[in-house]
Amino acid sequence: DNLEKKQSTVFEFLKKGGIDPSEISLAAPKVNDTLANSYGPNRPPFRYIITQVITIATDKVDVARKLMEAQRELLKQGVALTNDYSYMTNYSFTGLNEIKPKMIEIATKNAKEAAKKFAEDSGSKLGKIRRANQGVFSITDRDGNTPFIKNVRVVTTVEYFLND
Repeated sequence: DNLEKKQSTVFEFLKKGGIDPSEISLAAPKVNDTLANSYGPNRPPFRYIITQVITIATDKVDVARKLMEAQRELLKQGVALTNDYSYMTNYSFTGLNEIKPKMIEIATKNAKEAAKKFAEDSGSKLGKIRRANQGVFSITDRDGNTPFIKNVRVVTTVEYFLND
């Protein structure tokens, strides 16, 4: 009963904060029997510790971040959230298809400029493209403190003919 009450409190907190119920999923509760796992005179005051994972999958990053900052409101209502590294917040970048063409265009122009400089420095003239490879896109966190800000990078390989 207590678990269901706290679950309802969290769901209401999320809904009021701007998360749609369809963006919330619930995992099966994990039950830890402290009496079965503890030995000696230092037994914990509670027999069972129940952990429940609630997952939010949303594209509303700003809304989710504000809710994370407002977690103290849940504490005031008796709901303690764990800081378990098994359940860290993950941010996924989903806009690659929108930026991919422009990134390839810029990378191709940069490759041509570099090739022109190479040809000029070697006393040659830049010819046509011999072979080109789109390369690999990498998406990384900007840094450990702002995982919601991503760096997107593409490495392209463009080979040109050089004419004397």
